[in-house]
Amino acid sequence: MADEHRDDKIQNAAILWARYSEIAFIIPAAVVVGLLIGKLLDHWLHTHWLYIAGVIVGAVLGFVQMIRMVSAQKE
Repeated sequence: MADEHRDDKIQNAAILWARYSEIAFIIPAAVVVGLLIGKLLDHWLHTHWLYIAGVIVGAVLGFVQMIRMVSAQKE
């Protein structure tokens, strides 16, 4: 009985660690994806400013996704 309780505790800790690490990586990943898409659009359209827009859009979308994830954990 005690081993089952301990296994549940370890499993819950691993799940919490996975959720928090996902939250920690979502914003930098979104910013990098936005940067890469902006750079590709800059190269394709021969502009020099779309990478900044990509970074901004990526950051905003990363924050939105982070808020969704945190609010879903509370339910």
